[in-house]
Amino acid sequence: MSFSDRKLYDDVNLKFTPGNCYGIIGANGAGKSTFLKILEGQLTPTTGSVTMGPNERMSSLKQDHFAYDDQTVMNTVLMGYQHLYDVMTEKDALYAKADFSDEDGLKAAELEGEFAEMDGWNAESDASQLLQSMGIDEKMHDLFMRDLVENDKIKVLLAQALFGQPDVLLLDEPTNGLDPLTINWLEDFLADYANTVLVVSHDRHFLNAVCTHMCDVDFGKIELFVGNYDFWQQSSELAQKLRNQSNAKKEEQIKQLQEFIARFSANASKSKQATSRKKQLDKITLDDIKPSSRKYPFIQFKPERELGNDLLRVENVSLTIDGQKVLDNVSFILRPGDKAAIVSRSDVTASYLMQIIAGALEPDSGTVTWGVTTNRAYMPKDLNPEFDDPKLNILEWLRQFASKEESDNTFLRGFLGQMLFKGDEVLKQVNVLSGGEKVRSYLSKLMLSKANVMILDDPTNHLDLESITSLNDALIAFTGSLVFTSHDRQFIQTIANHIIEVGPKGVVDRADTSYDEFIAHEAAQAQVEKLY
Repeated sequence: MSFSDRKLYDDVNLKFTPGNCYGIIGANGAGKSTFLKILEGQLTPTTGSVTMGPNERMSSLKQDHFAYDDQTVMNTVLMGYQHLYDVMTEKDALYAKADFSDEDGLKAAELEGEFAEMDGWNAESDASQLLQSMGIDEKMHDLFMRDLVENDKIKVLLAQALFGQPDVLLLDEPTNGLDPLTINWLEDFLADYANTVLVVSHDRHFLNAVCTHMCDVDFGKIELFVGNYDFWQQSSELAQKLRNQSNAKKEEQIKQLQEFIARFSANASKSKQATSRKKQLDKITLDDIKPSSRKYPFIQFKPERELGNDLLRVENVSLTIDGQKVLDNVSFILRPGDKAAIVSRSDVTASYLMQIIAGALEPDSGTVTWGVTTNRAYMPKDLNPEFDDPKLNILEWLRQFASKEESDNTFLRGFLGQMLFKGDEVLKQVNVLSGGEKVRSYLSKLMLSKANVMILDDPTNHLDLESITSLNDALIAFTGSLVFTSHDRQFIQTIANHIIEVGPKGVVDRADTSYDEFIAHEAAQAQVEKLY
């Protein structure tokens, strides 16, 4: 696939087979989403072709959340199987005719046969069950899509993609905007899916849970590797290590490879895929693993001073937006050393609470009290207002937040170089930066702040997998305290030692609870609610 200014990839030859889930990974801009669009036929490749078996059906997760606003929830899901929906509507239109003729009767009989072949009589009940398993209650199924909140729209569009067991399923960032329980449900659904799945995601836990193979978009190629994301990442690092040991005996290198594969084969994912994946891993040879060209930014947060005895006290905070109460009498206490994840079924609720905690928004009532020794830095969810000055380049923008000793060009260029801004890239105007570049620039600002408390609202948004990994490691090592939100399960699980769940009934405070324990508890509660 070539565009006027560059070639994305060349001579790509891949075969995808049923029962496998393929994770499409690569640096931002490498062409992951473009590859899915080529497979779906939205884009025509410069050379080459994409073929499927006869009568096979492909389905994809739609990215336009407003495309079905004039449709009901039920119809939107049924439209995921377009031929079934077309037959259904044509059949109903015939029966509704006032002057129903013999010719209409013959056509209706033909359509009824097609409808039955596609299991059409169970279509609405299957769609209803799919929606309910994602938390879309039956009473919502006749609502128009325009009347749904954003999170529920995303679930309906996901149900549309999954409906009718498509032969090939294309999912571009399917976990974006989903609550933890729905992501957990989707992981289980895909792990047991009998057909072919291709997924682009920046959620490492999700890729590890569902993928049997990784498709790495790198070096202008797309190469297929057996195993989940962790296996690909660590095998790539091992390949780099073995390449650097050019004098080492091949027998020793093979031994290292065998030990590495044995570790992964022992716990090769869950579900029905485990046995076949173990067999595939066991067949890997030294030549099958390759180092990646991708770079990891260097991220390190060093507080200027230690925290004292008090961190944060939130008391009776309430907030109403546009007549709707989003926070109701929220109270909790955080202590020095806490790294607290704020979780909610509503992104809006969590984000408003973060703004109040950071002092960027006043609550209708209640108080937020920070300890006197806290030096705080805040990263909002929407970074666009921070980068709207067309007169500033990255270097000049960052200089505003540097101390006198750190403000010279040599220091700042080196600092930005560690964040993967090379050479003249530091002279790029801030108002034209990509989402990932804005986040890396803002993380540079946070590092210069030397804060002992950081308030981070979805900091992994727009980052590639390598940057997420670097930020994850940096926050684990951070000696100060954190309040943060994220959709990345691995990010929360490895960083947070305190979970605060914010819902319509206030707060559930779970000190010393891991995120995995929280998810397990929520899943168990959901099962109980279904029973009663």
